[in-house]
Amino acid sequence: MSGNTFGTLFAVTNFGESHGPAIGCVIDGCPPGMELTEADIQADLDRRRPGTSRHVTQRNEADAVEILSGVYQGLTTGTPIALLIRNQDQRSKDYGDIAESFRPGHADYAYFHKYGIRDPRGGGRSSARLTAPTVAAGAVAKKWLAQQYGTQFRACMTQLGEVEIPFESWEHVPHNPFFAPVADVAHLERYMDALRKAGDSCGARIRVQATGVPVGLGEPIYDKLDADIAYALMGLNAVKGVEIGAGFASVAQRGTVHGDSLTPGGFRTNHAGGVLGGISSGQDIEASIAIKPTSSILSPRESIDIHGQPAQVVTKGRHDPCVGIRAAPIAEALLALVLMEHALRQRAQCADVGQVLAPIAAMLP
Repeated sequence: MSGNTFGTLFAVTNFGESHGPAIGCVIDGCPPGMELTEADIQADLDRRRPGTSRHVTQRNEADAVEILSGVYQGLTTGTPIALLIRNQDQRSKDYGDIAESFRPGHADYAYFHKYGIRDPRGGGRSSARLTAPTVAAGAVAKKWLAQQYGTQFRACMTQLGEVEIPFESWEHVPHNPFFAPVADVAHLERYMDALRKAGDSCGARIRVQATGVPVGLGEPIYDKLDADIAYALMGLNAVKGVEIGAGFASVAQRGTVHGDSLTPGGFRTNHAGGVLGGISSGQDIEASIAIKPTSSILSPRESIDIHGQPAQVVTKGRHDPCVGIRAAPIAEALLALVLMEHALRQRAQCADVGQVLAPIAAMLP
């Protein structure tokens, strides 16, 4: 394996480069018989695509998805689903100045030393543009999980740079470019305008949630559900931290607080983030991610060239001053891919558990 495929039963292989002819993915393992069209996928791609506001990269990509295989007469066939997204607004000349130097904080240095060659145009394989196929694959997983279990996904920004964003309501998230759960985002717009004017960048914190998750997804030791969620979210470009449930706040909690009490009506709290012992509890899955500041910025920075000589790097081109602004739909997609994988595992191994429990339940008083 070369790190381009995620999952086993629902395997997603990602391909392409930021400034190549196209990007896309192949999904192997989607169950047959599900209605699927480009429109089912396009809605999430539109939420992620560049150029949607002045606060993100102005690269103008429609990110129109094409289904090349795996669907016949509107239904999935159980065979590999190939999804293609053509690149239409590349400006490779913007990267001529950094072809022989390394952007601080970027993957340039590591890629060059790993492969001995790198594609400097927009970051090549290391570009966040390669999250578009992930979002497309996640949309397929979302639809299957919604039909099978009623599972729904949503994400929002809870911090922009040093500015914390209080949670007001999920209903605000679709109505502003920050995916912020607040009615008024004027202060966030002013913050980003000043940041762009300064030629700098910032990080962000994103909360992602899945509701309607069935009990029992996950494994007890090596493939714990929360471990796989952390693995997937940590694989997103620029992520430097992942929390499940209370996360690092659990350090300061007492056992009398952190342990989620059970009642006949359900759990009182959800500090565990919907996972107990690596297995879903039926509560909402809750996770959050910390995204670092964008590495490609206009401010001059000290670096070296490919010969090890001192160099000053200024990154031109069109870049997100905060990649976290468009990260919400990507986080949703990654969480959906993990739950899809574990749902298929559960169906394969434990589909008959209900039949096993039924006679036991009948014997109970």
